[in-house]
Amino acid sequence: MTAPGAYRRERLDRGIKVRSDDIFALAGWAELVYLAGPRVAAAVLLLVFPLLRNWTGDYWQTVFLVAVAMMLAAVSWAFLENVGLVSLGHSLFFGAGGYLTAIAVLDLRLPPLLAVVCGTVVAAAGCGVLLGPVLRLRGVYFSLVTFALPLLFARVIEATKILGGTEGLAGIPGLGSLEARQYLLVVGLLVATFGLQRLLDSDYGLVLHAIRDNDLSVRASGIPVGWWKFGAVVVGALPATLAGAVLATHYHVVGMSAFALDYSVLPLTAAVLGGPGTMAGAAVGAALLVPLSELLRAFGTLRVVAYCAVLVLALVSVPEGLFSLVRRRYHQFERWVPL
Repeated sequence: MTAPGAYRRERLDRGIKVRSDDIFALAGWAELVYLAGPRVAAAVLLLVFPLLRNWTGDYWQTVFLVAVAMMLAAVSWAFLENVGLVSLGHSLFFGAGGYLTAIAVLDLRLPPLLAVVCGTVVAAAGCGVLLGPVLRLRGVYFSLVTFALPLLFARVIEATKILGGTEGLAGIPGLGSLEARQYLLVVGLLVATFGLQRLLDSDYGLVLHAIRDNDLSVRASGIPVGWWKFGAVVVGALPATLAGAVLATHYHVVGMSAFALDYSVLPLTAAVLGGPGTMAGAAVGAALLVPLSELLRAFGTLRVVAYCAVLVLALVSVPEGLFSLVRRRYHQFERWVPL
């Protein structure tokens, strides 16, 4: 017999995970709020921050713009890593988006918004074609090729003086107001984060995961592995090329710095810090790293040392990633229920 008024502790997600993951059913509004609440809160924060310009000032609004751009690049890196295409030269996508947008608006005289759209899509497709011959490579060999390509393009631009040479392409018209550029990136981030994660959880993602685990077996089943990898590169490159395109219109210039090593290292670091395996984890990592880098600017030449120390401390203390830790803790919340 149980004593009257006795209670026991029960996890909040008891029963919810099984129903939502396997049969996609919820028992009521409380469960819907429990599952969708963090996602809605993050989306609202991203959409509201540009409206706080009078309180934050232009400086932190610009930092927010750059942070969202880096979040897009990190989501792009995380998607490719999920399908077995680890990129060490993600600045290739970023720089391609910026340069092609500049060409579209300066040479082809396209409106800035249409130039951004065309530059984003054409850059992603072009990077897919460029990497097509090396998609048969596996593991570190593919990564080394991606690492070398942006460095190669930077040296070619410097030596041949094409695309403006070391001075770059200047005079790019701005894409509306600062808020317009922010909301374009925020909408792109939300679509990329939730859309790419949903894509990985679909049958399309199942095939990509199979190619990552054992491409020989997939090829033996009659599936054209090369075309599937090409599609994955194009889709995965879109967020990064969009980030490069919008930042080119923000700074009104694009140059060799678009292929800088920073744009390759930061997405990788953000994905590791936030938590590998998820799009949201990569976005969270970038959202933390960019403002942290700005806050450490006061350290001067010791900025890199302080930045690396904080990063190493976070990776050692939370090896699973900050986003994975918070998500696990969130699902471990408990309540008291009567026996």
